[in-house]
Amino acid sequence: MNLAQRLEAARGEPRPVAAATPATAPAAVAARPVPAARPASAPVPPPTDALTRLKDRVGKALFERMGSRMNDPSMAEDALRAVVLKELDEVVEEEKVPLSTEERQRLTAELADDVLGYGPLQRLLDDDAVSEIMVNGPEAIYVERGGKLERTATRFTSEEHLRRVIDRIVSRVGRRIDESSPLVDARLADGSRVNAIIPPLAFSGSTLTIRKFSKDPFTVTDLIGFGTLSPEMAELLHACVEARLNVIVSGGTGTGKTTLLNVLSSFIPDGERIVTIEDAVELQLQQEHVVRLESRPPNIEGRGAVTIRDLVRNSLRMRPDRIVVGECRGGESLDMLQAMNTGHDGSLSTVHANSPRDAIARLETLVLMAGMDLPLRAIREQIASAVDVVVQLTRLRDGTRRVTHVTEVQGMEGETVTLQDAFLFDYSAGVDASGRFLGKPVPTGVRPRFTDRFDELGIRLSPRVFGAAEPAAAGRW
Repeated sequence: MNLAQRLEAARGEPRPVAAATPATAPAAVAARPVPAARPASAPVPPPTDALTRLKDRVGKALFERMGSRMNDPSMAEDALRAVVLKELDEVVEEEKVPLSTEERQRLTAELADDVLGYGPLQRLLDDDAVSEIMVNGPEAIYVERGGKLERTATRFTSEEHLRRVIDRIVSRVGRRIDESSPLVDARLADGSRVNAIIPPLAFSGSTLTIRKFSKDPFTVTDLIGFGTLSPEMAELLHACVEARLNVIVSGGTGTGKTTLLNVLSSFIPDGERIVTIEDAVELQLQQEHVVRLESRPPNIEGRGAVTIRDLVRNSLRMRPDRIVVGECRGGESLDMLQAMNTGHDGSLSTVHANSPRDAIARLETLVLMAGMDLPLRAIREQIASAVDVVVQLTRLRDGTRRVTHVTEVQGMEGETVTLQDAFLFDYSAGVDASGRFLGKPVPTGVRPRFTDRFDELGIRLSPRVFGAAEPAAAGRW
């Protein structure tokens, strides 16, 4: 008898009787048609009613027993968890349901997740193979594993259950979500990015998207192992950061821009003061001298907002050696370019675009959003003077994330910003039997002009970086 059947029996609920068992009617079993496989898009059956009712009863009893202790700010997280687990054991014992030790431990863990953690999402958050969680209402939860989307059997019991979890997430970082402010960006304690949007804007029910970040941040060696970078490209980018070139990481949603920005920032020498500016803190810099700034949305009265642009302006008074802006998506782009052009070189940022040329055009548009009536040529001159390198990331059809361009911004030619590719992804290698791209980034053979700056600073690159023969001495990677 499984757990669901035992719960039904304990509550005096009828169980469906099987027509025949394998021991008594093998012929009937053999003749019974095998049901067709469930389509991937078909809804997952709801959880067992008896188990759901038991969890509801135990949950309500727990909240009654805990009372105000659930929200006691003086109680540490570990102490609160110990009290909750103790109370849960007593409540489950009072239910007098025949459970094995394993079943009881599992039930207690699930209830503890509902009370202290993030409910049914907790197991997905603890699964290192899951890189993104997408909740499309209480009954449809998708995850990304290995770059591919799949639907899970996990679900919330109701819309209210999902809203409680969303409220728990956003309240822990001082944000709010309600009918007057129905969408929010937040983060989890481990730095994972969270976006939530609720009805009436979300027609199909509250929608939650969590992009997980590795607890152990990826290093350049990891990206080389994944095929995102080649060793030659990594050596060039290391030299660019060391030489204080201004680098823009460009790419679409979910291509790994923040991960690459973390890796690039790891090349910054330890003796420099770094100021990071983000909407929701995500960067995981390993240096000691880091000041982390986070924007603030308006309060319930519509006041008190602090924008990225405000923080960029303020950072210029903080004696930064490097300014790292998590993402340029508005008028702060103008302030960022001005900072790059007024002695704050070596800055890093990201922008949403599909190619290096599109990244330049996008920066032009973002500068116009600053509300300054600047001629287009002046904006392009600012961009050409400020930005040195554009690194383009793309998520390919096989789910892998690759750097497809490392492009130098050379300057202006007439009314056009001139670009020159140093590395390009080789699509001509095709794909293997599993559909994975076999290509890798290859040097174009053109030596960027900014390498003259490397020579001035004594930064040496291996000849192999630009496609020359391998030297006798080994390179960095």
